[in-house]
Amino acid sequence: MEFANKEYLFLLLLIIPYLIWHIMYKNKTESTIRVSDSSAYQYFPKSWRIRLMPVQILLRIIAFVFIVFAMARPQTNNSWNNEFVEGIDIMMVMDVSTSMLAEDLKPNRLEASKQVASEFIVDRPNDNIGLTIFAGEAFTQCPMTIDHASLLNLLKNVRTDIAARGLIQDGTAIGMGLANAISRLKDSKAKSKVVILLTDGSNNMGDLSPMTAAEIARSFGIRIYTIGVGTDKLAPYPKEVAGQIQYVYLPVEIDTKVLDDIARETQGSFYRATNTRELQYIYKEIDKLEKTKLSLKKYSKKYEAYQPFAIVAIISLLLEILLRITVFRKIP
Repeated sequence: MEFANKEYLFLLLLIIPYLIWHIMYKNKTESTIRVSDSSAYQYFPKSWRIRLMPVQILLRIIAFVFIVFAMARPQTNNSWNNEFVEGIDIMMVMDVSTSMLAEDLKPNRLEASKQVASEFIVDRPNDNIGLTIFAGEAFTQCPMTIDHASLLNLLKNVRTDIAARGLIQDGTAIGMGLANAISRLKDSKAKSKVVILLTDGSNNMGDLSPMTAAEIARSFGIRIYTIGVGTDKLAPYPKEVAGQIQYVYLPVEIDTKVLDDIARETQGSFYRATNTRELQYIYKEIDKLEKTKLSLKKYSKKYEAYQPFAIVAIISLLLEILLRITVFRKIP
């Protein structure tokens, strides 16, 4: 709360001379009875009326104070923030090859990765985020957007068997996945441009090598965080045999050197996730490293708030008058 006419608050200083006047001179105007000796009355108890008489002065002061407050025009602010977001542009590049069906992460690598990525997106409401998926080839599942509800819906619709059903060519084209994300980020005006690459294998498809893609990313000021997902041991992989699902155990072949080199080339970081909990921790670490910057402009609408002060002043004044003509009435 603030006052539009603050100069009226100086009137409160008048309370001091009023109290001095009341103490020094007011009692001299009271009617008195001359007696030869008042010592006989000094032990008489005072009546409750006498004890409560200072209440009149208190009510007058309260009324005066709140009248001054009302004259000073108290105002309240209805403020809100208009946010101008200096956000971060992020492309998430996710491997959807058939090896992501392995169940060393529960329920499988891709579903676990989708869940953790969804949590990451929800925690960054001010950023432009897009999604590229790749196997033997790559395409944009969702361009960068601030409409995270649509992004989450498209991420949810990424099927674990997209390559197995032949919708895209199977394999692991890391370079092509990066190239697709870079094409979305290269013209961005954001001060920070980031790619989060998640894969469980090594590059074996595509016309562009991962390191070439990393060099291109560096030239555009794009930082790449790489995540190798999958156990260090054999991973259970479901295979359909005679209409039934049987599990075979396949070795995990993640090219950690290439992933680390990609991250180093672009001043990013390489992470290794062997279970869902580690994957969650990695995304939280990236979230800490890439913080959105906000510049806020405040707007406010002021409302007059003198009414409560005026009401208190009127009530105090009326109460003081009522007490003066009833309980504390004086008969000359």
